[in-house]
Amino acid sequence: MRFGVIVFPGTWSDVDCFHVLEKVYRQPVEYIWHKDKDLSNFDCVILPGGFSYGDYLRCGAIARFSPVMDSVKSFADKGKLVYGICNGFQILCEAGLLPGALRRNADLQFHCEWVNLRTETTDTPFTGNAKKGQVLRVPISHGEGNYYASPSELKRLRDRSGVVFSYSTADGKLTSDANPNGSIENIAGIRNERGNVMGMMPHPERCCESIIGGKDGKVIFNSIIKSIASRPQKRKAS
Repeated sequence: MRFGVIVFPGTWSDVDCFHVLEKVYRQPVEYIWHKDKDLSNFDCVILPGGFSYGDYLRCGAIARFSPVMDSVKSFADKGKLVYGICNGFQILCEAGLLPGALRRNADLQFHCEWVNLRTETTDTPFTGNAKKGQVLRVPISHGEGNYYASPSELKRLRDRSGVVFSYSTADGKLTSDANPNGSIENIAGIRNERGNVMGMMPHPERCCESIIGGKDGKVIFNSIIKSIASRPQKRKAS
């Protein structure tokens, strides 16, 4: 299996994602510059956190027009895995690969802290190693993580179990105090209808080693790797 980490001007969590995949998991991984278009060698593409294009206009609003994004859409249409973290989540929403939008945090403050996430579904390639209701402790680092979706979009998300993670207390309760940014219904991460595209505001790549404070992020990366490994491999023509 092979991973690709997309780099836009202003991306800054690309190195964190690359480190986890290369050093923690020993997986083949490459950086993908935002002007590159060939994603054919990858099984999973990650859009990492940062401030793509300086977050001018709105987060992700310019990055969605980068040349690589047409390829990301085609990649997702083929059923391959696309994973957006923080700014990557914002870009996926702006590009129409995920519903809704990310707005300024309700208190208008930048939040850099640890939060608790309740796992709402395990029926995804990103949470297959988790248990439904399992609470993960994962850091956030954002100023525009306030997820919003229209009533009709929210209904569709609920109907298809599209909410993957919710901000919660340590014992899994969804409270306003556990919600760091004002996200509607405490939503922290969602998936597309097909299930192969996920976006989330928290940073699991920053909690895969005990030395940096926690390892709960490994639940997500373990799930992705297991999902790819279990897929039927195409045989090369002889």
